[in-house]
Amino acid sequence: MGVMPAAAADLRFRDRAVYLDAADAVVVADLHIGRESSAEVEAPLAAADEIRDRVESLRDEFDPETVVFAGDMLHSFGDLSMTARRTVEQLYDDCTDDNVDPVAVAGNHDARLADCWPDTVEDALALADGTVVCHGHEQPETAGERYLIGHDHPALTIEGVRQPCYLYGERQYREADLLVLPAFTRWAGGVECNHRRASDLQSPLVRDLASMQPIVWDGDGEEALWFPRLESIRKQL
Repeated sequence: MGVMPAAAADLRFRDRAVYLDAADAVVVADLHIGRESSAEVEAPLAAADEIRDRVESLRDEFDPETVVFAGDMLHSFGDLSMTARRTVEQLYDDCTDDNVDPVAVAGNHDARLADCWPDTVEDALALADGTVVCHGHEQPETAGERYLIGHDHPALTIEGVRQPCYLYGERQYREADLLVLPAFTRWAGGVECNHRRASDLQSPLVRDLASMQPIVWDGDGEEALWFPRLESIRKQL
């Protein structure tokens, strides 16, 4: 296994999300609410309830001050179904009912998010610990001491099994560290990063994919598995 950088010691990983101790914030990205409908799932309401339940579990686990939805809450660029609208509103209400501050950051899929999110939709959010949360589809105007994004849905294939993964890169963007979250939705297959280059990904914040460390959350062992940099393990994967 790889070694966790000292600067990442405040990060706690769970279920495709991350909790930042110093900011007292849970961050999730790429919920893609409504994607289950396009995938011909028979029970889109059950899929929406599953997302709400998982976000609730994160609130119960960490009792955060803030939950940040880091872009692509919605899947459809245009149509806004009643199920998607209701799910977004319920996620907001779930947080406020628990005295948690919900913040939505816009992603490239979120053209209609302002029509259903009960508060302001931010382009980027600067947390109290200096971390800037943005979706990652474009470079943020806000400067930070660390950047946290989604957008690319990273995954790592291990022994033939594709696993959602986080990617952590030291001094990756603007001389600051970068953390890329996997897609929170389980309907996204993930973009395999084993042998890709930064130019193969869509985010302009990822400058050197080979130097980034994959992190896989082991739900059975309840631990985050830090791998060495991709450049050093590609031949083994």
